[in-house]
Amino acid sequence: MAVSSLWMLLAAAIMQLPLLVLTAPLAARQAPAGVPSYVIRYAPLVYLFSGDPYRPTNLTVHLQNTQPEINYTAVSGYPFPLTLSNLDQVPAGAFLTLTTDITTTPTYLLGSTPDSSGRISSAIPATIIVAPKANATVDVFYLYFYSYNWGGIVNILNRNFGNHVGDWEHTMVRFVDEVPTTAWYSQHASGQASTWAALQKSDQGRPYAYSANGSHATYATAGTHDHTIPDLDLDIDVLLTDDCDAGVLWDPTLSAYYYTYDVATNSFGTYDNATPTAYLNFGGKWGDQHYPDSDPRQENLLRLDLVYKYSDGPTGPKDQGLARVNVCPDSEEECEIRDKLT
Repeated sequence: MAVSSLWMLLAAAIMQLPLLVLTAPLAARQAPAGVPSYVIRYAPLVYLFSGDPYRPTNLTVHLQNTQPEINYTAVSGYPFPLTLSNLDQVPAGAFLTLTTDITTTPTYLLGSTPDSSGRISSAIPATIIVAPKANATVDVFYLYFYSYNWGGIVNILNRNFGNHVGDWEHTMVRFVDEVPTTAWYSQHASGQASTWAALQKSDQGRPYAYSANGSHATYATAGTHDHTIPDLDLDIDVLLTDDCDAGVLWDPTLSAYYYTYDVATNSFGTYDNATPTAYLNFGGKWGDQHYPDSDPRQENLLRLDLVYKYSDGPTGPKDQGLARVNVCPDSEEECEIRDKLT
């Protein structure tokens, strides 16, 4: 082969390199350059409940199996297919509704199970947001997405309730001068805060978060947690409980999108040019709308309009109290930071 021809081939190959980089699966990448090292070093390790069939879900797969609806009617004119880069074009208030009947238990709701290293290589179900605050304080939100929330059983009634499509949970770690000081574990409509010293940690110094069976509420300890009374983790079983154990270990940092959050402008930034941001600004809900009583799938327990078998899907990352002043969300009237785990 002539030397000139060889150079032409090499040049053609080099021209293709940027395309290869941009189209490489993001799940196979490390954290982008620029992500502070402490964000990874002290990131939570999540124990998924051993018997929970609903694992973390690829955000893109979830979108591919939903359509926007308002008042149970499909929205017209939305971008198709829905992607993480165009979801902000869907009207605020829309529900990302399954295109398959929930009672058939579509397999895509089951998500992906981490391998023995804690990595989910086939999906990106985590979103990590770095939010600088005043006085050298940085809150880092580790958000976990699941396509389905199984609400559990009302103990006395022995009936299932509180299911919904889409499930965003998170653990927030507060850093001061790059040193972790406290953490917040989201649980249903509330959560719990703890000092960093109180948390259970791996040999590498990373805290554990236990994902409850079906509901995926995050706890700092394994075991059965009663949440009949919000903000109070009772030592006895009353009506509503979450079960946690050291089941399958998941390292969300190995399959995540990374962002910065500007509190002053309520806007997101990225560490590279390949990370989508539009989905963060979606103003609707990530699942079906609460089914009416007339829907045969619905069940109104005790007919009090308080406890339903199926409820609304959740709002997204932007609605997780990213600009909070305290470790607890600002909606919390009091913020008890526990220095001992029970």
